[in-house]
Amino acid sequence: MSNEQQPRSASAPPAPAAAGEDWSDTVVVVRVYNEAPVLGGVIRELLDAGLRVIAVDDASTDTSADEIDRTGALRVSHPVNLGAGGALQTGYEAAVTFTDARYVACFDSDGQHQLADLLGMVRLIREGWDVVIGSRFLDGRTEMSFLRSLILRTASKVLNRGAGTRLTDAHNGLRVVTRDIAARVRLSHTGMAYASELEYFLTRPEHRVTEFPVHILYTDYSTAKGQPLLNSVNILVDTMAHRVSNGRTR
Repeated sequence: MSNEQQPRSASAPPAPAAAGEDWSDTVVVVRVYNEAPVLGGVIRELLDAGLRVIAVDDASTDTSADEIDRTGALRVSHPVNLGAGGALQTGYEAAVTFTDARYVACFDSDGQHQLADLLGMVRLIREGWDVVIGSRFLDGRTEMSFLRSLILRTASKVLNRGAGTRLTDAHNGLRVVTRDIAARVRLSHTGMAYASELEYFLTRPEHRVTEFPVHILYTDYSTAKGQPLLNSVNILVDTMAHRVSNGRTR
């Protein structure tokens, strides 16, 4: 079976949660590092929708841990900072160990991701996919600079040369995977270099993978923290380095 799957139609934004819809089959991993000003609102929105939440506090130095505890979400804390990759690996392991969820989602703690997109992705993975990855490029809702768009699209093309599935947005943090996929993730990179490593695993030819149009909201808060253009350059450089390394082992 070919893994050249077609992305979901981007003709309209995903519908919000229907009244009484059951989301108990899904647990959401939220990686946290010093997000106290917005964290409580992000987690409460997920919980209020009926989703289970595991928040991985990656040795925050602010009051993020207290904010997590106030929401009632399950908190898993690192004694030292392990970076984005380490926090995600912990989140996947916790999801498989402490819940019986069929699906494991990843959701940013800084307010950039939208609940309606996540719920649409969960509905889609229930149709029989193994992996659903958000894409900023399937519709026009995400606003970004031309340079940022160019860098991210180039990174996707580089990754696609070695992947089993062709993605339009190779480094989008909004993802939903099956429990089986989550249980088999083994990230060796603890920092941001994890992203290419993870995408190569998720897009293996044997996995049924598709994309879903998402709206990433770049707020003043998130852009001030994240240096988005620099991050995009780092993503491109990391993707190219991982592609060279991965190609040597094939």
